[in-house]
Amino acid sequence: MRIRVRGLDPAEMEDRYAVPLLSFCLTIMIRDRMKASTLVIASALVMAACGNANDTRAQEGVFAEPNSRVVPGDAMAMKSSFAPVVREAAPAVVNISARSVQTVRDPFFQMFGGGVPQQRVAESAGSGVIVRSDGVVVTNNHVIEGAQAIRVVLNDRREFPARVILADERSDIAVLQLENVTGALPVLAIDDQEQQQVGDLVLAIGNPFGVGQTVTNGIISALNRTETGISDSGSFIQTDAAINPGNSGGPLVDMDGDVIGINTAIFSRSGSSAGVGFAVPASMVRRVVDSALGGASSVVRPWLGVRGDSVSADIARSLGLDRPQGLIVTELYAGGPGARAGIQDGDVITAVEGQEVNDQGGLNFRIGTHRPGDTVAISLLRDGRVVTVDARVQPLPGDADTDQGSILTQGPLAGLRVATITPALADRLGGDPFTRGVIVTGVTGKAAGYSLRPGDLIRAINGRPVTSADAVQGVTRRSELTIERGGRRMTGVVG
Repeated sequence: MRIRVRGLDPAEMEDRYAVPLLSFCLTIMIRDRMKASTLVIASALVMAACGNANDTRAQEGVFAEPNSRVVPGDAMAMKSSFAPVVREAAPAVVNISARSVQTVRDPFFQMFGGGVPQQRVAESAGSGVIVRSDGVVVTNNHVIEGAQAIRVVLNDRREFPARVILADERSDIAVLQLENVTGALPVLAIDDQEQQQVGDLVLAIGNPFGVGQTVTNGIISALNRTETGISDSGSFIQTDAAINPGNSGGPLVDMDGDVIGINTAIFSRSGSSAGVGFAVPASMVRRVVDSALGGASSVVRPWLGVRGDSVSADIARSLGLDRPQGLIVTELYAGGPGARAGIQDGDVITAVEGQEVNDQGGLNFRIGTHRPGDTVAISLLRDGRVVTVDARVQPLPGDADTDQGSILTQGPLAGLRVATITPALADRLGGDPFTRGVIVTGVTGKAAGYSLRPGDLIRAINGRPVTSADAVQGVTRRSELTIERGGRRMTGVVG
């Protein structure tokens, strides 16, 4: 088959342009004195640009078979197309619609104490990924939080109702079970080996803005991001692959077509992607999925019982370190896993199971990916020596029930429910497990006439520190009460 372009026969094109173009390419290569690697690429381009037009099979009417491409085997091939990876991954990515009913009042009438409460249907949309062929789906907790009805739409447009197996607010991961599933569904494997490197190519697949399934590509721009403000115990994969509203809960996929993270948040001034997105690493996703499939109603996180500060440049110099690294231990919980393992004040924790740690959030995350009872290798710097200790991590001690506590039955604060803080309770409430004192867990009766709220910490009565709920029983009129709320301390007199 012969073709003509702008009135030129292919043979004429070859005679007129091939030799001058080849000469031009070689001139550039010689003039710029290219490096060997660049020379190879340039040579390939010259061959492509200056080759014989008659050699292409397209001119014979023979074209590539549909879906004949394979997963790229090297970086150069990768740039040609991500289609083989997408073709394998996309069928397992789903769209999630969560519906809830909210009770609202007209703000105008509410100002005057009136107005009839009305119910409004609210709907949120996000993405998810099927991780087990019988319909187990992973998504973000914030996508389905508070939902009364959840509907999941597959890539092939099939729809299924879904129920929540486990929702973990701390990691922002939820696990759903599709209902009425017949036959095996497509799945993606969770790769929790953490072998990724900064610069690796990744794909973000989801349903941004509700426009339908969309694939964006980028690289891993950072690993182990902890100081993001998203979570105090999270360590995120950062990517420049475009993540927008609706992508939440969708997978971050590597070039093997495996899930290495769940897209959960972006940094943006406009609400749209600015090239800084964050994904929950697969190691934490796996931990939540295993808990859900194991029948647990919540994710029980172990802890080390260690608190510390990041090593600054000044601290590194004082310790004789060649660079700032690790977490310097400032406090150990008495009888906790860290203390029993032999960790000491002043030790610098540098790694957990070989994974680098540089702040408290990183330590919490690394410990949290393990199960209670696991023995974990902790790498330390002590007196200029590298030390490794084995710590058997355990759940936080104490009762985590937020409805616990004793109710004051007499005095001006009658009806106030208070509880002695335990590490488990403090953690459940989003606080520091090392916090000591008394927390307000409920306000009824006479106590409702004061400005106390659930979550307030009672720090002192008449200037004396409070360490147990029993001490609050002695509050009388004219007692001076010091409370802490949102990090601020306030002192007032009980009337």
